[in-house]
Amino acid sequence: MNPFRFASVFFFLFLLYINVSAQELPVNNEQQLENLADEGQGETEDESWMQDIEQYKKNPVNLNLAEEEELRQLRWLNELQVTSLISYRKLLGALISLYELQAVPGWDIATIRKLIPFITIAMPLKVTGEISGRLKTGEHRVLLRLSQVLEKSKGYDTVEKGSRYRGSPQRMLLRYRYEYRDLLQYGLLGDKDAGESFFKGAQRFGFDFYSFHFFVRKLGIVESLAIGDFTINMGQGLIHWQGLAFKKSSEITAVKRQSPVLRPYRSAGEFNFHRGVGITLKKGNWSSTLFGSMRQLSANTQTDSAAGGEVVTSILTGGLHRSDNELADRLSLRQISMGGNIRFKKKQWHAGINGVYYLFSLPLQKREEPYNFYARGGKRWVNMSADYSYSIRNLHLFGETAADKEGRIAFLHGMLLTVDGTVDLSLLHRYIPAAYQAVNGNAFTEGSSPSNEHGLFAGMVIRPAVGWKIDAYMDLYRFPWLKYQVDAPGRGADYLLQLTCNLSKQVEINSRLRVENKLANMPANQTASNIPVMIRKQGWRTQVSSRLSRSTTIRTRVEMIWYDKKGLNPESGFLFFADWLYKPLLRPYGAAVRLQFFETDGYNARIYAYENDVAFSYSIPGFYDKGFRYYLNLSYDLGKKIGVWIRWAQTVYPGKMSVGTGQDAIFGNKKSELRLQFQYIF
Repeated sequence: MNPFRFASVFFFLFLLYINVSAQELPVNNEQQLENLADEGQGETEDESWMQDIEQYKKNPVNLNLAEEEELRQLRWLNELQVTSLISYRKLLGALISLYELQAVPGWDIATIRKLIPFITIAMPLKVTGEISGRLKTGEHRVLLRLSQVLEKSKGYDTVEKGSRYRGSPQRMLLRYRYEYRDLLQYGLLGDKDAGESFFKGAQRFGFDFYSFHFFVRKLGIVESLAIGDFTINMGQGLIHWQGLAFKKSSEITAVKRQSPVLRPYRSAGEFNFHRGVGITLKKGNWSSTLFGSMRQLSANTQTDSAAGGEVVTSILTGGLHRSDNELADRLSLRQISMGGNIRFKKKQWHAGINGVYYLFSLPLQKREEPYNFYARGGKRWVNMSADYSYSIRNLHLFGETAADKEGRIAFLHGMLLTVDGTVDLSLLHRYIPAAYQAVNGNAFTEGSSPSNEHGLFAGMVIRPAVGWKIDAYMDLYRFPWLKYQVDAPGRGADYLLQLTCNLSKQVEINSRLRVENKLANMPANQTASNIPVMIRKQGWRTQVSSRLSRSTTIRTRVEMIWYDKKGLNPESGFLFFADWLYKPLLRPYGAAVRLQFFETDGYNARIYAYENDVAFSYSIPGFYDKGFRYYLNLSYDLGKKIGVWIRWAQTVYPGKMSVGTGQDAIFGNKKSELRLQFQYIF
């Protein structure tokens, strides 16, 4: 591998970009999504975030009228910026111009630029409060998405019993949605994964997965009402959080979970939602949410003589039902859930009490492994918590204290502080015992779920000059008990330093260094026992984004990874890509092209990279071994009602005989994907 020649190309492009014309940069939270994938949580199928962005473009948030909850849904605002704007409005009245945002404490130029496409201060259009009116004047959307990996994988030809894919290699998504601003929406979604049957076998009713939602807001005392599929987000995620939630990233002040408790579910993921009825009532300073749900889940089961029958060893979240083996686990577990919260808010503080109850048709019982020693089973699960927040001037405090069904206590407390206009600080401490459990917990933790972790996160943002920003964080944590592939209590540390420079309105340079140290088992073939050792993973990334004109954006990235397990089997990785994004103003077409090279010594040095996709979709593949990748996205609007998107992507691995693993393995050195999407608006 010779990364330096690619770095020289990057440097040449950087010099070329310095003198191009001014234009604001596109909005993105790509790094946060990449970090979720890198931390082992995989690619999320939660497309609601992308749908929200489209809704904000069509119906910008009015900063003169928006309440705190509406402002929090703009993911680019932290809690201090939300409270600062509310205080500014109370003191000085409505904003006269968007340029006035520069005078709001804590609102920096970079934040304002990100928000411009999604906010307004104009007089709002008259909206109807009656459901009958909302049902007549909204917008209907029908979307069809088809995609296929063109090379045939092993699962379609295998003779292994129970492993052959029963369906076609096409993936299909069909979505209908009606929307009246953000006040009423309903829709139906059907999703078929590649390899699943369609109108036959276990999928005799067509799609493998169906989803329906009806959601209405602001009907007198009814703040929101959900029928069908919805998500519930409580506190800071210690007992329950189903929405998209970021963790560690360069967005230092995004450590606090922010979301309405009740939200509609509109995505194709088949696990992380409820199905039933939810309602939020609001009167004065009080609000309360109640919900009830019953749905079927896919799960691995086995017979346990000690338990007197069948038990669930794991709940499956992938949603794949292609072979007889996978179909045997399909919808094998019934889950009944109910709960809610009550919240009191006054001025700059709030306090809330949250609770959730689960009843499963079969008892949950994890496999007997040493790291599962504290895992408790059973059919019934209960979690309770109390959460709070308090703002005073430039200081914001927040936290949650939770208990599980056995009375084990966990807590998470944090602080956001704006020292002055140039420095922001964040601090978060979590204490979660090894025995603490929550079925749908998703808090700010190193692990994928809140359990077996003590940690302290500290972050700092410095703006030394206009257009310059330094982000840094340190996260120190330990695991009191064993974890998967760590046969001893462990500890770790994570450090990040990032520099962002806007040389002008059109050119942004972003460079970061990240270092992770954590325990992992030594390879079994190296020692008689799996003795955990401290491993170090270091990564450096530099990205340059620029607009050559109002219609053309160019972006390049260079990234390197070094992975070292005490000198045993060290691995390194390198990735370079160049993007060309083209979207002329007042023209019905657009295009995006990426050319990419990557080379790593193994899977441990894999590198994730966010990819543009068809509308309302994105992908974050992980790259390892050696190869080239390119993709082409094309879009065209046929008038104002019909949109068409085409995506072609291909990865080539020179010298390899096969691509992928297991039943998804492809014989050959290429993997090609074609995706088509159509949308009709009426």
